[in-house]
Amino acid sequence: MAETKKGLIIVHTGPGKGKTTAALGLALRAVGSGLKVLMVQFIKGSWHYGELDAAKAFGDKFVLRPMGRGFVKLGGEIDPEDKRAADEAWAFAREKIFSGEYDMIILDEINYAISYGLLAVGPVLDTLKRKPEMVHVVLTGRNAPADLIALADLVTEMREVKHPYQKGIEAQRGIEY
Repeated sequence: MAETKKGLIIVHTGPGKGKTTAALGLALRAVGSGLKVLMVQFIKGSWHYGELDAAKAFGDKFVLRPMGRGFVKLGGEIDPEDKRAADEAWAFAREKIFSGEYDMIILDEINYAISYGLLAVGPVLDTLKRKPEMVHVVLTGRNAPADLIALADLVTEMREVKHPYQKGIEAQRGIEY
């Protein structure tokens, strides 16, 4: 069989912990292989996360852009500021997918933005179908839409088996953030 190379569409979804962490692992591997990586975070934005400091060490090889407002409140009407932040993050990410600047673009927590009604899935699918051939795109977050799963080349579903919260252990710096 002839070897085929192409930019992959990769989805990390499911109710378990580790979706962003797995994407960061891909980013680390990609940078180590000489690729340039951009991670756009659709929800994170108001807290300081350890990955922000780590990304700085890579200079322009790994750029991390938190563009959300933090945790989105569910139930009731969509906060217009959350919608505006998601639209702005999507416009930025879409531009970068087609820019030729990056080999891998991670759309962190975009599945949340779609499932919360902050973004429509149609434009995301359209962009992924037309993306440059060699650009890898990674999409993370729970509740990945079925159409996105069908389009993807690789889908991993994280499931929780055991979590320290169940023992009353709080989130820890360097593990959860």
